[in-house]
Amino acid sequence: MSFKKTYILFLMLFAGSMVLAQNAKLTTTVSKNKLGVNQRLRIEFAVNKQGADNFKPPNFKNFTVVAGPSSSINQSWINGKASYSHAYIYIIKPKKTGTFTIPAATIELDGKKLYSNLVKVTVVSASEVPKNPNDPSYIASQNVLLTTEISKSSPYVGEGIYVVYKLLFSDKVGLRNWQMNEMPQYNGFWNQDIKVNSVDVKNITYKGQKYRSIILKKALLIPQKSGKLTIDPIDMDIVVAVPTGRGDFFGNAITRSVSYTTASAKRVVRVKDLPIEGKPEGFTGAVGQFDFIVNATKDVLRANETTQIKVEVNGQGNMKLFELPKITTPSELEVYTPEHKEKVYTNSKGLTGKISDTYTVVPEYKGKYKIPEVSFSYFNPKEEKYKTIVSDAIIIDVINGKTPEVASSESNNTTVKQQVTANANDFRYIAHNTTFKSIKKDDFFKSNLFCTLLFLPFLAIPIGIFLGKKKEQRAGDLVGNRLRKADKLAKKYLSQAKKQLGKKEAFYIALEKALHNFLKAKLNIETSDISKEKITSLLQDRKVDEVTINEFVSVLNDCDFARYTPTTNVQMQQEFDKAKTVITKIDKQI
Repeated sequence: MSFKKTYILFLMLFAGSMVLAQNAKLTTTVSKNKLGVNQRLRIEFAVNKQGADNFKPPNFKNFTVVAGPSSSINQSWINGKASYSHAYIYIIKPKKTGTFTIPAATIELDGKKLYSNLVKVTVVSASEVPKNPNDPSYIASQNVLLTTEISKSSPYVGEGIYVVYKLLFSDKVGLRNWQMNEMPQYNGFWNQDIKVNSVDVKNITYKGQKYRSIILKKALLIPQKSGKLTIDPIDMDIVVAVPTGRGDFFGNAITRSVSYTTASAKRVVRVKDLPIEGKPEGFTGAVGQFDFIVNATKDVLRANETTQIKVEVNGQGNMKLFELPKITTPSELEVYTPEHKEKVYTNSKGLTGKISDTYTVVPEYKGKYKIPEVSFSYFNPKEEKYKTIVSDAIIIDVINGKTPEVASSESNNTTVKQQVTANANDFRYIAHNTTFKSIKKDDFFKSNLFCTLLFLPFLAIPIGIFLGKKKEQRAGDLVGNRLRKADKLAKKYLSQAKKQLGKKEAFYIALEKALHNFLKAKLNIETSDISKEKITSLLQDRKVDEVTINEFVSVLNDCDFARYTPTTNVQMQQEFDKAKTVITKIDKQI
């Protein structure tokens, strides 16, 4: 080995020994200890010794992680002194003002855990960006903004409005990327997202300035209480392409990317109570513009035939938040539990479509039966007054059946005696002469069929006993019967969702309806009461355990979010199985 190689090897070994000789430390450093709530902070956790592993950052509970972690390794030897550093870097943004202590991060080295030092950071009110026309951050702040638009600032309780969040930017800058940090909350509102299909850039004028506009998010909001309600803003991190004032070889403008954080303004909605004056007695909370129809598939039928009576409301308004009126039928008509159907679409105009209850009616006796008029009341916010629609009465004409009087006499086992009158013509069709013909046939008593029929009862007896014991055993299995009943119930409510497997939008709409219909039938609650908080409260009152309640609410949340995110057929099948399981659990516990 040459002297040069030996010398280099010696230097490397010496540098390594110097690094190993250092005391292992995990150090926290920040770019600044005081910043505005609209600014960002660079925080770095660095370990000074090789071999460390399993790094765990602290809980940034008062901050939002904007970027990171990124990793950086630096090893040097200066003036005979070796140094080593492995850094984990985050970019964080404060959520609110105040003085906060960033907890220690940890890392493991040679079986021991190292803790970093604590760091205090003071967050003050939003700092103004210096008005420097050459500063990229100032240019971004002057050419990019977020807006929150609402269709109506003073609606009635139950009246739908919509909110639109827009990103505006002038033609002086470009956009590289953007990210929404937190989803807005709509406390006090029933809400439904309106799908934004694609990024559509439009030219608009806002406060006298020309901008290009992108719709980020749209939602339908229906206030559930009166008073002052706040619509939360959105908070975004945007990468803005700011021109540098220089051009490339071909004359194209050279831009510089700068990170910019901004938020839209809060909007306040003042919700009015529905007027008390003129409120109909049967009003159940319907607000909008509706038509009301009650009809029967047929009104002339025989006894024990069926007819369907449909009660339907169609139009535009808070379609999912009120109860349909019920029909009243005579006791002679057997009426089954109605089948509830909803075909409702969400758009910027609100909830549009129709909902219906279909009753199956079976008459037992001959006669004419009247199903009385049914009334439906709603509040029209445009005209600011209540309206009531009354349907026509339906007459069911039952023919070719028993009358109630005959049925009653038969049920009492009474016999009505009648006088028999003899008539000479009663016997005029009796034949006086007969002709017999001999029929030659095989002897039945010696046939295989006779032997089979003879021994069949002896074979049927043990089979009957076996089946009887099985039926008795199944009837005594209370737990098994409950599970089978619950499984059957789950299949009943989820049948429509199962048909839509593979069709993302239709599947999640059908799955959400199935869960809501299950609760309506099981808990006998009004549609207007169905919110996630109300569901949790009602299930807790029925002694359903917290795990099952959380699973049910989780499936509802998945239905909300999955419509607007990529979803595979496998994920849809998993959601279906999860919904089936949770329905079975709730039915068993209730």
